[in-house]
Amino acid sequence: MNTRILGKTGFKISEIGLGTWQLGGRWGDDYNEDSAQEILEASTENKINFIDTADVYNDGKSEKSIGTFLKRQKNRIYVASKCGRQISPHINEGYTPKALTSYVEDSLKRLNLETLDLIQLHCPPQQVYYRPEIFETFDRLKDQGKILNLGVSVEKIEEASKALEYPNVATVQIIFNMFRMRPLDWFFDLAAKRNVGIIVRVPLASGLLSGKFNRHSSFSAGDHRNFNRKGQAFDKGETFSGVPYELGLDAVDKLKSLFGDTVPLAQIALRWILMHPQVSCVIPGASTQKQMEDNAAASSLPPLTEKQMLGIRGIYDDMIKKEVHQLW
Repeated sequence: MNTRILGKTGFKISEIGLGTWQLGGRWGDDYNEDSAQEILEASTENKINFIDTADVYNDGKSEKSIGTFLKRQKNRIYVASKCGRQISPHINEGYTPKALTSYVEDSLKRLNLETLDLIQLHCPPQQVYYRPEIFETFDRLKDQGKILNLGVSVEKIEEASKALEYPNVATVQIIFNMFRMRPLDWFFDLAAKRNVGIIVRVPLASGLLSGKFNRHSSFSAGDHRNFNRKGQAFDKGETFSGVPYELGLDAVDKLKSLFGDTVPLAQIALRWILMHPQVSCVIPGASTQKQMEDNAAASSLPPLTEKQMLGIRGIYDDMIKKEVHQLW
């Protein structure tokens, strides 16, 4: 497992981390604590030392599972969580220093930690990025020893660039994959100049880039890939990266033709992300130990060739760009 520096945090982290939205169960299915612990244990065996979670994942169960796991660990594991999505309705006015402080303190209890390595605002409404008092709240939490660093998880590049105006923002978590390339236009270079770490989420476009789906694939009622394709519950860019499902399948077929079947497409998709040096870490999720192990293996793949990189870009430009590029 290769490592990279997470921006101004200075943390030396595995370039592939573990995202825990679906930890311990598939999206929409019952949570399984035994499965969660197996995935977490296997992550350390595969030299992963960066775990990303959020207070709302599985109603706090994800954080609790990680807290149980951390009790057994002797090696340094970096933990990032997120706060803000508990606010209901999820509006700008709900973001207050008191509420956010409370959420951080609750996360610390669930994680059995005294200090969080990284806390991230969890895709807040756009108005929040124009409220200095919200960002100053985390300076006080840092002074109190409750957090080490602040980051943001964003929907749009414009939100990310606004966040960079706050000097205490150390990381940006953003959607970036072979179906979502706009961050390459200018944001990655801007973040690098500010020494802000980039954490890549939704790297497989909600599994679309695994190459395992077809037009007959079905998703459970509680799975966002079933109910949120048009943004009915939250930003549609979170589901298949905003790409219409059938169009995505057609593009995946083109990618399979480009690469053949020697290496799983999911690993190629992760390796493509790692080809960009501005990326600090990519955090694919896993609902099984095997998925986690396959994801970790992408770190050891050889670099993609220039021809392959151009081929991927061509598929994006020809099929995907017009659907998503300017939306996020």
